Parts: sequence; structure tokens; C-alpha cells
Amino acid sequence: MSVTDIDLSHIPFWGRPREERLEAFRRLRELDRPVFARENRVPFIKEGAGYYALVRHADVIEASRNAGVFSSEPTTNSIPDMPRWLAVYFGSMINMDDPRHARLRRIVSRAFTPRILAKMEEDLQQAAGEIISRASGRGDFVTEIAARLPVQVICDMMGIPPDRHDEVLRHTNVILANADPEYSGITVDFTDGVFHRWPVARGLARLIGAGRGLSAMAQRLGRARRRNPTGDLTSLLVNGEERLTAQELGSFFILLVTAGAETTRNAISHGLKLLTDHPDQRELLLSDFDKHIPGTVEEIIRYATPVIQFRRTLTRDHHMNGQDYRAGDKVLLFYNSANRDEAVFTDPDRFDITRNPNPHVGFGGPGPHYCLGAHLARREITVMFRELFTRHPGIRTTGEPDYLLSNFINGIKHVTYAW
Repeated sequence: MSVTDIDLSHIPFWGRPREERLEAFRRLRELDRPVFARENRVPFIKEGAGYYALVRHADVIEASRNAGVFSSEPTTNSIPDMPRWLAVYFGSMINMDDPRHARLRRIVSRAFTPRILAKMEEDLQQAAGEIISRASGRGDFVTEIAARLPVQVICDMMGIPPDRHDEVLRHTNVILANADPEYSGITVDFTDGVFHRWPVARGLARLIGAGRGLSAMAQRLGRARRRNPTGDLTSLLVNGEERLTAQELGSFFILLVTAGAETTRNAISHGLKLLTDHPDQRELLLSDFDKHIPGTVEEIIRYATPVIQFRRTLTRDHHMNGQDYRAGDKVLLFYNSANRDEAVFTDPDRFDITRNPNPHVGFGGPGPHYCLGAHLARREITVMFRELFTRHPGIRTTGEPDYLLSNFINGIKHVTYAW
């Protein structure tokens, strides 16, 4: 594949075999400066001029640190500018700069203090054990096990009752569906990568419905907690001197279940597949679980990189690492490529749970938007694998995963397993 054949905006590119995509990004990292990619034409969405693809670790790190130049506004989780009729649901704090971002992060960080996370440890273990106990022992690992713990944890934190957890999971699948027809309803013509008008209309209707459903769920709960606080996260967020508005609460809940639940679910799913495909690393982990699980979690996050990219927008003209940018230019921070950068990682395509140092950007680069829930995600992955390998040390994947068709989330929709 030559560099001129690489089109990162072409949705069929993201359906190519993993090895081809890894080779494409390797070639892009060899270039003197970032390539500029045109944006897809998507019906009902205003087309932008395009974006620079930041594929090197150094560029991703520098852009992440320099939030004053590489802005998160107007949006980070959409390549085109997000229309107002979508931003009402998905315009969360990740799409804001300080001081608005700092205010919201200060409020919601109450849920992620070391004291609160330490108190959750026993609950995490109990929840993981119950999920594994209900599993059939042979079936779809994602739907039976991997997707269950993160959603349950987030819903329990917020105070969402158990009978609504499946509804939350269905909505998050739609929100992060991207171009995948199973969840989005959107079909792509793989001969030319074109999005057609009516399939996109159906997909956008699903997306709005999912956003409205989660937002309404959170806002109803917020009204109830204002009247009768219970001590859960929703109570903390809607009471006190600093509190979230109803719209902010709805957007935060959507962010929490998508960024918090979906990415952790994919890390767990990729993790079992990687430990199945690399029996030497699995044997090493099980030889001393407590010693090796921290490195295993970090290597899974690096190797899989559940979030492929986020967008930034230049606030002013800027020169960085040989490239001149203009105010208003878009850049995409490709974390998946940064995490395979040969300048930083020795033998980057090797899965090595003893890798040290491991300065991956799987939770985002350094700066104000580093993942607030990174510690919780690490604990969830650790607890799930501890329970799985303690109860069923022979668990393994038994087939190739069914991957999400997306240029945003490196997701596994389904993968069979057995123990």
C-alpha cells in the first residue's frame, strides 16, 4: 500500500484487515509531516475542509499538552462540526476548554476521588463475580461478560436501577456505532465509501433517540435526587453550591456511559483475545497475577487502544515539529498510531505485559483532558480478569472477533468464548 492510497476518511479503510491498517499508519509515521485528509460527505452534516492526521507519539503528546492552541471546542468526538441538534446531547465537557471545562471537571471529579474508588473495590469484585456466575461458559463474551461490568458500575454510581441497565447498554451501542450497520442502521457503499441520504437519516434518528433516552433518564433521576438525596453520584452532582444543570447532567451521563463503560468493555474483550493469542503472556500473568496484572492492563490499553482518535481545532497560527498550522485548522490525534510509534516503543507490534516503560496514550495524552476515569477503568479490568482466571483459569476466546466498523472506537461487538 503506497501513501497515496491511504485515505483515513474512507470508511472502507477501517474495515480492512488490522495488519493492513497498521502498515498504513507505519508509512504515515515515516513521512516528514502530517498528511492532510479530506472529510467524508455525510448528508445533513455540514462538510468541513479536512484535517491533519497526527500519527506520531510526539505530536499527539505536544498537542494534548497545549490546550490553548489545540482546542477541544467546538468538538472533539466528531470530525465535522457537531450541529446544535446533536450537541444538546453530546456536547459534554470533553468538547469544552477552560474555564467551562475546568468547572465541570471539578464538579464531576467528586466521583473519582481515591477514597470513593477504594470503597468501590469490594462492590466491583462482587459485581464481577455475579456476572461470571450468570454466564453460560460458552457463548458471546462481549454480551455475556465484558459489557456487563462497566455498565453496572456506571449505573450503580449514578443510581440507575438494575432493570434499566440493558436499556442503557442498547443506547450506548447506538451512540458509538459510527458507520457499523448493526447498531447504527447506516449502510455504506463499499465500492466508493459513500454515505447515502436515507440510511444516514435513519442512523441520525437512532442516534438522537439514544441520546434523548439517556439524557431524559439522567434528568428524571436528577429531579428526584434534588428532592430526596441518597448519597449516590447523581445526588452529589445536583446538590451543593456547585451543581450541574439538567442539560449538563444529561450530557455528562452520556459521556460517562460511552467513555467509561464502552471503552472498558472493549479493553476487557481485546484483553481476553490477546491473552488467548499469546499463551506465553497468559502463562506469565497467571504465574504471579498480582505482580503482572498492572503491566498487563497497561499493555492491553496500548495494544488495543479502544479510542482511536479525538479531534482538536487550532485557535491560532502555530508551528509544530516541522508543520505550519493555521487558525481554524482541524487535527486528529490518532492514539492508535501513537501507541505503535517505533520512536517510543521497542518492537511496538509485540504484545508484552512486562513492557517498561509504557508511556501509551490510550487514556489520552497529558493535559486537561486526560481521562478522568482512567483509575476506575484500570480497577475494573483488573478485577474482571482476577475473577475470570480465579474461577475459570481455562477461559479463552474460540473464534475471531466481529469488529465494530468505526474510525473512532476500536470495538469488538462479538467474540465467542469457552471455559
